[in-house]
Amino acid sequence: MEFVVKNARPETLKTATLVVAVGEGGALDAAASAVDAATSGALSAAVKRGDIAGKAGQTLLLTNLPGIKAERVLLVGSGASEGLSDRQYRKLASGALGVLKSLGGSDAAIALGDVPVKNRDGYARLRLLAETLADGDYVFDRFKSKKAEPRPLKKLTLVTTKASQPEAERALAHALAITHGTAYAKDFGNLPPNVCNPVYVADQAKALGKQFKDAGLSVEVLDEKKMRELGMGSFLAVAQGSAQPPRLVVLQYKGGAKNAQPYTLVGKGITFDTGGISIKPSAGMDEMKYDMCGAASVLGTFRALMELKPAINVVGLLALAENMPSGTATRPGDIVTSMSGQTIEILNTDAEGRLVLCDTLTYAERFQPKAVIDIATLTGACITALGSLVSGLMGNNDALIDQIKQAGDRADDRVWQLPLHDEYQEQLDSPFADMANIGGPKAGTITAGCFLARYAKAYPWVHLDVAGTAWISGGKDKAATGRPVPLLVQYLLDRTAEA
Repeated sequence: MEFVVKNARPETLKTATLVVAVGEGGALDAAASAVDAATSGALSAAVKRGDIAGKAGQTLLLTNLPGIKAERVLLVGSGASEGLSDRQYRKLASGALGVLKSLGGSDAAIALGDVPVKNRDGYARLRLLAETLADGDYVFDRFKSKKAEPRPLKKLTLVTTKASQPEAERALAHALAITHGTAYAKDFGNLPPNVCNPVYVADQAKALGKQFKDAGLSVEVLDEKKMRELGMGSFLAVAQGSAQPPRLVVLQYKGGAKNAQPYTLVGKGITFDTGGISIKPSAGMDEMKYDMCGAASVLGTFRALMELKPAINVVGLLALAENMPSGTATRPGDIVTSMSGQTIEILNTDAEGRLVLCDTLTYAERFQPKAVIDIATLTGACITALGSLVSGLMGNNDALIDQIKQAGDRADDRVWQLPLHDEYQEQLDSPFADMANIGGPKAGTITAGCFLARYAKAYPWVHLDVAGTAWISGGKDKAATGRPVPLLVQYLLDRTAEA
């Protein structure tokens, strides 16, 4: 779908459908008032009749109104005057898009720039609106023999004023880059594991590098031999039960000064997770193709960066492996040596994400990073603790933690901090190795973070557990969400603004 920003009076726009807002009590904002005046009070009359009360999310379609060029006017309820929450605003936008998709028009003009949203200025409101509309256009039907029917709606115009047009164009550019990156991440998560294996993801990353070579992107792929030479015994232990070889993908975007330290993103990429010898229950195991969504989010973030071209340096590391049970698989009780030289007693082979991440975090040291963020669908305990609305957050640097929190709030891709107290480290004690890979049944998300913290002492580091937010679970509605691409892109935009 095409999106454009246009400075125009809404009542003069020639369009299939014009979308304007009505607040509670029939309050009309500037755009709706202009349309009401041009149509001799048609909107006010609809309110007076009780056809729409202005409650958030209500819609009313009016056709053949005199005095304007739009074929239809879609009224959407914008709620109370004190403003909507982000969630309410998204629902408003999604509801309007649902109606527009059901109509025959090929275009629509949306004049919702004056709808108040709590704690958001004009830029942030329009960006949230554009992201919601663009994300609502996402379809994944690659493996359907019958593809989705082509939609009549092809173009959306975001109506603005002359004074706010530059701000609106910036908001739209950011929104589209984030949405394109999110869709790219969704695609990887939604692919079946017989297609999306470590080599496939690595090949796609290389293709991305070739596509955007001139934009400052380079991609290197480390194979099993190179990983063995580096001493990545923990990473390789996860992959040894699978016929699919592991890969470590290194993406480098150099948009900043030559000697500027890079911000580094590390993504867990278990393309399918059976649990290994500690095998998972069969119910819902199909969803373990989503265990690579951390790596997918890093790829999606880089895809967004290729549109935004911020003046910073960014490194992405994708830790790709498949966790399978076989005669060569790692056993509970095995002891492996990580790249850092620390030894690990593997008590549960289903706690494999931290085993690929720990070696990747050690590898990250060579880039002398300004900060490191790892993203992983790491623990079911995080879903128990936080559900599917916010991602878990832990880290070793208060300033970095605050930056991530702020980016999450700005992007409406929120996080919640969990403690990383030293006392939790004791749960990882092993009588035979430097540590165990699990800390028992209590505080599973936190002890997983404690494990990773032992490998992230050389730099400021944050861990995002996205087990509950990276995909929607269950039945016909299961799907990747692309989170936390919006958060990561916002974080990098914020760092660019500071430079």
